[in-house]
Amino acid sequence: MHFAEVDAGDYRIYAGAIEKPRSYGYIAAVVVMRVRGEKPRREAYREESLAGGFAWSSPDEALRFAVNAGRDVVMCGSGA
Repeated sequence: MHFAEVDAGDYRIYAGAIEKPRSYGYIAAVVVMRVRGEKPRREAYREESLAGGFAWSSPDEALRFAVNAGRDVVMCGSGA
């Protein structure tokens, strides 16, 4: 399992690349948390199988996709 964290304004994006069970590749996952402005912190978005569970060939590709999906949520205010 591989992880990345990115700050985006009032939000923090937690991205993950999870090895796909019994198969080749990595599934992208993302959690977006509002960390500033409101107390207490709250989860704004979660998706544990982005792109319908598509298996990316490397963890870096899956993480990049997850971070971009999280940025879309922050910028557009909707699901990825």
